[in-house]
Amino acid sequence: MAGQGIGVSLLRKEDDRLLRGRGEFVGDLRLPGMRDVAFVRSPLAHARIRAIRIPPQYKDSVFVAADLKGVKPIRAVSGLSGFKASDQPILAFDKVRQVGELIAMCVADTRAEAEDIAAAVEVDFEELPAVHDMLLARQPGSALLHEHWGDNVFLETFVDVNMEAAYDAPIKISREISTARQCMAPLEGRGTVAVWHNRMDQLVLHTGSQLPHIVRNGLAECLGLEQVQVRIISPDVGGGFGYKGILLTEDVCLGWLAMHRGHPVRWLEDRREHLTAGANCREHHYNITVYADRDGKLRGVECEATVDSGAYSSYPFSACLEAAQVASILPGPYDFPSYRCRTWSVATNKCPILPYRGVARTGVCYAIELMMDAIARETGLEPYEVRLRNLVRPEQMPFDNITRKHFDSGDYPESLRQALAKIDLPALRERQKTPEPDGRLIGVGLSVYCEQGAHGTSVYAGWGIPMVPGHEQATARMTPDGGLELRVGVHSHGQGMETTLPQIANEILGIDVAKIKLVHGDTEYTPYSTGSWGSRCAVMAGGAVATASKEIARLAKEIGAHLLQTDVEHVDLADGAVVGPSSSVTLQEIAHTWYRRPQDLPPSVDPRGLEVTIGYKPVRDSGTFSYATHVAVVAVDPEMGDIEILDYVVVEDGGKLINPMVVDGQIYGGLAQGIGTALYEEMNFDASGQPLASTFADYLLPGPTEVPAPRLGHMETLAPYTQFGVKGLGEGGAIAPPGAIGNAVNDALKSFGVELLHSPMTPRRVLEAIAEAKNKKRAQAAEGVSA
Repeated sequence: MAGQGIGVSLLRKEDDRLLRGRGEFVGDLRLPGMRDVAFVRSPLAHARIRAIRIPPQYKDSVFVAADLKGVKPIRAVSGLSGFKASDQPILAFDKVRQVGELIAMCVADTRAEAEDIAAAVEVDFEELPAVHDMLLARQPGSALLHEHWGDNVFLETFVDVNMEAAYDAPIKISREISTARQCMAPLEGRGTVAVWHNRMDQLVLHTGSQLPHIVRNGLAECLGLEQVQVRIISPDVGGGFGYKGILLTEDVCLGWLAMHRGHPVRWLEDRREHLTAGANCREHHYNITVYADRDGKLRGVECEATVDSGAYSSYPFSACLEAAQVASILPGPYDFPSYRCRTWSVATNKCPILPYRGVARTGVCYAIELMMDAIARETGLEPYEVRLRNLVRPEQMPFDNITRKHFDSGDYPESLRQALAKIDLPALRERQKTPEPDGRLIGVGLSVYCEQGAHGTSVYAGWGIPMVPGHEQATARMTPDGGLELRVGVHSHGQGMETTLPQIANEILGIDVAKIKLVHGDTEYTPYSTGSWGSRCAVMAGGAVATASKEIARLAKEIGAHLLQTDVEHVDLADGAVVGPSSSVTLQEIAHTWYRRPQDLPPSVDPRGLEVTIGYKPVRDSGTFSYATHVAVVAVDPEMGDIEILDYVVVEDGGKLINPMVVDGQIYGGLAQGIGTALYEEMNFDASGQPLASTFADYLLPGPTEVPAPRLGHMETLAPYTQFGVKGLGEGGAIAPPGAIGNAVNDALKSFGVELLHSPMTPRRVLEAIAEAKNKKRAQAAEGVSA
């Protein structure tokens, strides 16, 4: 038992089965009589459906919207002022608004047969002009996705704080910055298996979901079922990152089909469906201006930001999560007095945008960090000097920033100083003075971010959406042999919760982690939860487990004191035993007494025994603020445009670390995704709304040779409002890399006068920027000669 609690790098319990191929994913399920489903999907981005023709021999195997009588469309609602709801039909019947939208459902004994049936279904379309550019979508005369709106804007937001006071600043820098659309690309795609149980009068849906209870809410609403008639089971999940955080139209389809056909049905997403029809993320555009003094002190930021939200807002709510947050989080970790930001969440004929690891923070971090380097170039200061003059200081904590974000604790400047010490910046600057033997150019880039995690009721209640978090509950139950069962409503999709949550219980109860079992991912057995999102699990579910474990400890001490024939005030719990003045009794003996020798219990024993369900909220639920400094050292080949990451340093502060090894793994994985955002990943669409990548030959992901082993440093500034001082940090690794790498590339290319402002920074974009800079210099030289 020694060395298993909080702060220990304990090996992950779940890895034994996962690494041996013994995991149980949706695709592993085999139910008697199960049949497979394939969908007829729209090949067009925007069109009216004139007719659907089903070959007579398949009339009993194909289902269209008219068959789904009584099924409600998916409606993601919000109480945000001005938000326009978009009803997403389960199967399209009058109009399609994206490539890949579901039109018909085909069922057969195998997926191949179902696909053959789908290929035989004919759809007569009247093609409509596609809205493919989010900036053009707001212009007068644009085609409309949802005609009754009158425009293509889900939501417009505006924040204005004393902006006019910054206009007299001596430095004013304006830039147009943008990020490409991406796909999340988890190893496991989406999948659903549905079966109706007659005895239980219940629909059971197996689906790889981060939010089982939220999916249950939405599925019951769409199908007109009572909550008790719906059970969601989410087994092992092979990566989520936000992609598996919604109710799918496919879920509703299969649920209805299982109810009406009387046998299990299955749909497993293939990679083409994932790339072309699944949700995308991170398509941002910024017109941003910063105002600063000559010493690099930031006076104000002014921005117009647009986010491409796609055709629908997915359930529970997705269309405005990015843009609506941009206005509140663009200031990042910096302290300045003037701010104005207007944002638009724009509807286009693309698949819906979903929250992806970092949810808006990756884009805003990229934008503000590029601007901090622009200030450094204008003032002649080192980029780190500009940041040190603007970062929130430790003596200001807790700090309410210009958008009223409550920074709970931390030392942001120290994170920056420690990161710089790891790379030896003076030596790198000296190296840059001499050309590299291979002709490549060396660059150094910084990026500092803060991440609000574990948002609570006070944050989400005002949004008016169907997933407001409340008290996060956990159930703790001792077993007759002294083990412990934990039941939580959050769900792991790679975070290692089967290890870290038992570590929290071990810290309090001293029970061997090997004897602690975590039950999650099943609405039948777990307490209600909004699920795994927003870096909340360690804070919220961890806090609930801690609270429940403390209550188990109190109950065990009452029984133990009686067995030791002393008062409860005279006993304590240590090393898995209740210790009295002269002797002790183990938790195993106490559990044995409760379950199997009740005659030995005190008459006044608490009837709950050794089982509790209890809720937890932090003292303040406005969220924890973790943060980090990322430093990238790159080499850029000006002849080929190739970018190599030579060194990468991260110094992060996530409060008290439950398991530092798991934290490292989270940062490694996030970094890989951040490198993809910075250099490789891009989902392009043509003018007709067609996605231009349908395989991984077209959509590039970084592999092992593109992701260096980062050098990590940890700080532990405890959160003042949470159990043990824990903060959420699961998304942080993916937030800062585009900013750090982008600034490093621009630093390498500064001799050309190049400043790249779009991610990913591909070889083509590097070469085009160099060529444009050279042409500009030639034109200026020619003008000088003619003058």
